[in-house]
Amino acid sequence: MKLEIKMESDSINDHDMEDMEQSSEEDADESMEEEQECEDNENEDENNIKKEVYLPGKSLEKDEKLTVDLSAYRMLHRAQTGAPCLSFDVIRDDFGASRETYPLSMYLVAGTQAAQTHVNNLLVMKMTNLTGIQNNDDDSDEESSEDEDEDSAKKDPVMSVASIKHQGCVNRIRCTQISGTTIAASWSELGRVKLWNLDEQLKALEDPVSLTAYNKKIDKQNDTKPIFIFKGHLVEGYGLDWCATEPGTLASGDCKGNIHIWRQTKGDWNVDQRPYNSHSPNSVEDLQWSPNERHVLASCSVDKSIKIWDTRVSPQSACMLTTSDAHSSDVNVISWNRKESRFIVSGGDDGIVKIWDLRQFGGTNSAVAIFKQHTAPITSVEWNPDEATVFASAGADDQIAQWDLSVEVDETEPVDEGLSDLPPQLLFIHQGQSDVKELHWHPQCPGTMISTAHSGFNVFRTISV
Repeated sequence: MKLEIKMESDSINDHDMEDMEQSSEEDADESMEEEQECEDNENEDENNIKKEVYLPGKSLEKDEKLTVDLSAYRMLHRAQTGAPCLSFDVIRDDFGASRETYPLSMYLVAGTQAAQTHVNNLLVMKMTNLTGIQNNDDDSDEESSEDEDEDSAKKDPVMSVASIKHQGCVNRIRCTQISGTTIAASWSELGRVKLWNLDEQLKALEDPVSLTAYNKKIDKQNDTKPIFIFKGHLVEGYGLDWCATEPGTLASGDCKGNIHIWRQTKGDWNVDQRPYNSHSPNSVEDLQWSPNERHVLASCSVDKSIKIWDTRVSPQSACMLTTSDAHSSDVNVISWNRKESRFIVSGGDDGIVKIWDLRQFGGTNSAVAIFKQHTAPITSVEWNPDEATVFASAGADDQIAQWDLSVEVDETEPVDEGLSDLPPQLLFIHQGQSDVKELHWHPQCPGTMISTAHSGFNVFRTISV
């Protein structure tokens, strides 16, 4: 299958370049004078234009338009994959930890939601040459147009894709590494959870020759098969998470409220047929294993609750803690803090983000922090893997918000007009995507975020984190 792959970068010095044909030195001089005059006029016009900070929800006047302030980003790239990928995960690599030197490279795995069910795919992606935002001062005025074109081409990001045919739209996908092998679990709209070995696809992405050979192979045979399929869920679902402290342990939850625990034993996969089902008959929307206790699992549901489970005991008595009415409507997503494991962040259909301290967990109105910045259902939340107080949230209002709980109001500092109503913990609002579905911090590239939406992928880092 051929995919429409497109990747773009945003850079201050990548715009406003115009090729000119010059027939003589006089024409060249005249053109340069005219160009300089135009630039002076444009600069004068820009100086006369009043620039304001845009806040989501504000209506635009007839002559107003939104533009990206690139000075607020350290990196910003966009990618298209044809059919939208509404779930993805970051694949850990061997390039090293704490990578902050540009250009960056990374691996992702995603699942498509095409209009036609039979043409869906898992996409194993390698993104390279992810450059940082450049500054005009870095360019020499004496460089020729040809040199500039060549330099610009070197700065273009590249995305390579090795695909796997997938039956049904991919509701959610999560990956892990077990004994050096990369394994992905995919939730299909057809009600099946499948496991895939991604080593062949990752190897194919290492050089163009291998990728060409792989693509020729799948065009002819298309014989990549899952290593395991679980058909015990009677309906589709969205809850899916690998346990970080016990490799080979997986939890999957469906739209009827049933949660099944998977374990790899002696190279085979064993799924407990007894479901954890106190959410039933309401849908399990998200699952999160504790970052430091291998038998503790959190779930959230359409029943408005968040539950904490101990998987060592029978399903009938496994639920240890419950916060009922955690949100006023469906609880869509949760994330467990990797640095401070007593904290969980949740997002609901009510557009509200809440922070929970497990030491005060239970009943209603026990959230330790509540944020109402979003104006539509929350679709994704995730704690920063390096900063215990930083997290991000995404919503159907086309916003991605970055937050820092450690920030407090400074009464001595003046607040810009129009920004006084914003919570001080709100660091940044990223926009430009349509209907954001999922976001992840890259665990090996500090501050770098990847998000997917109906309009494609964004890879970016702001100056705030």
